[in-house]
Amino acid sequence: MEKKPKYNVAVVGATGAVGRVMLSILEERKFPVDTLLPLASARSAGQQVEFAGRKITVQELKADSFEGVDIALFSAGGSISKEFCPIAAKAGCVVIDNSSAFRMDKDIPLVVPEVNPHAIGDNPGIIANPNCSTIQMVVALKPIHDRYKIKRVVVSTYQSVSGSGQKAIEELKSQTGQALNGQAVAKAVYPHQIAFNCLPHIDVFLDSGYTKEEMKMVNETRKIMEDDSIQVSPTTVRVPVFYAHSEAVNVETEQEIDVQELRTLLGSAPGVRLVDAPSKTEYPLAVDAAGRDEVMVGRIRADLDNPRAVNLWIVADNLRKGAALNAIQIAEVLIRR
Repeated sequence: MEKKPKYNVAVVGATGAVGRVMLSILEERKFPVDTLLPLASARSAGQQVEFAGRKITVQELKADSFEGVDIALFSAGGSISKEFCPIAAKAGCVVIDNSSAFRMDKDIPLVVPEVNPHAIGDNPGIIANPNCSTIQMVVALKPIHDRYKIKRVVVSTYQSVSGSGQKAIEELKSQTGQALNGQAVAKAVYPHQIAFNCLPHIDVFLDSGYTKEEMKMVNETRKIMEDDSIQVSPTTVRVPVFYAHSEAVNVETEQEIDVQELRTLLGSAPGVRLVDAPSKTEYPLAVDAAGRDEVMVGRIRADLDNPRAVNLWIVADNLRKGAALNAIQIAEVLIRR
């Protein structure tokens, strides 16, 4: 019996929120890892991470870190990716980058495996992992676009604090305690209190009045769906939830939508879990999506005034499908080839 090949895998940003989830998903999905190389900044080097029942010491990320590495999963921020992804690719690695550094580069594929695996191409050097809020939305939009052709999407997001990293998780915890005990609330990660509050502000504001996060959803959706005619009108909001992003989405299509047919389409779509029984109070919830791989879709209902539009509620774990899992699924597409 022929032995299946194994791969030397580097995880850059191994001590961060997404990096740790990458390690756990590699193990859960039995990715054929030969040698695992956890990499991080000099500040985090020397820490230990667990993988496959053993502790591995984190090494400092350097220019020569990628010799002999087959696949490099990056989740260490845009500036690190801009510096080290080309170095890793030149060393012969396939790089899967979770930052926004290369997403809109026309020569670099931006991939969600359930939507556009063909975009990876035959000889990828760097592959970009999309924004978390974009990923979960396009997984649900793909079957709609294939059947009815999407014209316009209006989306409002309700994004958890884990999207801002571990410090934001700690800030929500501490602010919640401070607010409940009548203490002054200390702010560091966000410009305003996040506990018991909603902030219509993710990333920096642009001259247009939209934020960079909102424009990521516009531009990445068009690139992944391979259709620049799709109009996207986004509002992104940070909410006091620890894990999983939620989205209210209105989708307008060229053809009239049969809602029952749409439920069937979504129920069988790859990566989607249909949770749509409002009479039983069953609909996607952040607390249910946390720790799950699927994109949960529910509250499916026809637009009140437009027979060519439908409303959806889409929820997914932003650290898993919105980041780590999607990257590893891209790697799985590669090794299947």
